[in-house]
Amino acid sequence: MIGVNTWVWVSPLTDEALAALAPRIARWGFDVVELPVEHPGDWDPGKAAALLGELGLRASVVLTMPPGRELVGASPQTIRATQDYLRHCVDVAVTVGAPAVCGPAYASVGRTWQMSPRERRALYAELRENLRPVLDHAAERGVRIGVEPLNRYETSLLNTVEQALEALPEDCGIALDTYHMNIEEKDPLRAVRLAGPRIAHVQACGTDRGAPGGDRFDWPGFVTVLRGVGYTGPLVIESFTADNAVIATAASIWRPLAPSQDALATEGLAFLRTLTT
Repeated sequence: MIGVNTWVWVSPLTDEALAALAPRIARWGFDVVELPVEHPGDWDPGKAAALLGELGLRASVVLTMPPGRELVGASPQTIRATQDYLRHCVDVAVTVGAPAVCGPAYASVGRTWQMSPRERRALYAELRENLRPVLDHAAERGVRIGVEPLNRYETSLLNTVEQALEALPEDCGIALDTYHMNIEEKDPLRAVRLAGPRIAHVQACGTDRGAPGGDRFDWPGFVTVLRGVGYTGPLVIESFTADNAVIATAASIWRPLAPSQDALATEGLAFLRTLTT
């Protein structure tokens, strides 16, 4: 299955934007639409579920961690509010039929700081403790949590699969993003093998944050190893629009990554189909 994140075109997602995008996404031949939950209430999960069902599309759900959402090194009030938000994301996933909720569920994106090995171990223990209520909520509803390592410029807590395996509870999944893996993993294929059955979701992005394909990432090897570890979920194209100043700055989108956002999506889809059919 091949999917695409609505961030390619718009942020934040709204009911109106999804109603305009989803028919085009279906017409192009995608199987999955990835729905970001930036702020609860931006879009109606019930309406989204009905719309995607009419179009024969499946859903995936991603969480966001802007400043103020933290599961480590923060006040009890902040941590509780973040847990409430993550539980809301799980409930959204249930409504739209998404099997997992994925993203950097540990610290706000862009928060970086030096830590000693001892401090890191303590933060990992804190993360496990603060994730537990969210994992339990998700397990009761048949949804997996996939925690995503990010590159060093966006976080200092979890950059690699190896760190994720050390930090996360055994019942917590891992989300892989090829953009971050290309920066942080010495051997991305080995990282996939390490993650193995823990892989809850995969986002496919070119090494320049554009469409997969036409870059130097080992896409055939990557897909082969994913199959080898038994991953059967979607490959979802994640890139970002430069039209929203906040998200363009957060993702460092300073130039066009394709002739158009539609081209980014459709060219990525065509390339990924050559690897999965």
